[in-house]
Amino acid sequence: MQTEMTSVKRSQFRLRGPQKINDSRITPIRGDLADIKLAGEFFAPHYAKAKMACCTAPSSIITNAAHDRALSQLLYGEYFAILDIAGGYAWGYSVHDNYVGYVAVDDLRIGDYRADHQINSRNALIFSHASIKSMVVKQLPMGARLSAENYDDIFMRTSDGFIHKRHISPMGKTSGDSIDLARELIGTPYLWGGRSGDALDCSGLVQMIFGLQGINIPRDSDMQQDIGQEIAHDAALQRGDIIFFPGHVGLMSDAVHIIHANAHWMQVKEEPLTDVIARMDEGGILARRRL
Repeated sequence: MQTEMTSVKRSQFRLRGPQKINDSRITPIRGDLADIKLAGEFFAPHYAKAKMACCTAPSSIITNAAHDRALSQLLYGEYFAILDIAGGYAWGYSVHDNYVGYVAVDDLRIGDYRADHQINSRNALIFSHASIKSMVVKQLPMGARLSAENYDDIFMRTSDGFIHKRHISPMGKTSGDSIDLARELIGTPYLWGGRSGDALDCSGLVQMIFGLQGINIPRDSDMQQDIGQEIAHDAALQRGDIIFFPGHVGLMSDAVHIIHANAHWMQVKEEPLTDVIARMDEGGILARRRL
């Protein structure tokens, strides 16, 4: 693929003083290239107009430039804005949260894809026919997005086959609240950068759970720390409150228990908040927020 690159004349810029990138995680610029939308704000030798692509793998890890560290994860049906392709990887950003990184080209398809439903169970099976006895053609994790239409009282039809209605819901709509969804993920393996029903990290869990309810929030825990309203220091915690620690985040399932994806247990766990605080090497609770 040849990306559309544009050289912008220096006379067009009105930059004064050193350029400062507030957060490189969500600013699509590197030494040789930047998104055309940044022209006039940041100088780069070349600019590219993003091409929209859809993730066609159940999930795909977003990596750093060396492809040796996971940054985040793209799920089936989510958009990725491609700015460059080289060495089998596309560089750009995930459209839902602007997170910048590299995705394997083989996991993407350039073009439009109109997802109108989402997987709301930990995992869902796509069957070849409208029968649970038919062959499984694909398995998708919680958070994946797809286009589906009503088929009968039990199944929805997708481009790949048939999915049971208990495993799917319209985009942004689920039958349970954040804790109902989080509890479905108890026991799911911990994965740095993960944000699906197959494996996830702490902020990936929180982002995906709220995304299923139609609430888009940033990717990492420090970015999420400003969402919602601050809870007064003397107010009791309640179901659904978001608790922030240094480099960590979780959801209160009631006044005293928290659900979180963590590297201590290497899975999603529900446990007393006091136990989590006791394990912290440094610092305690940084913030308590409520949506």
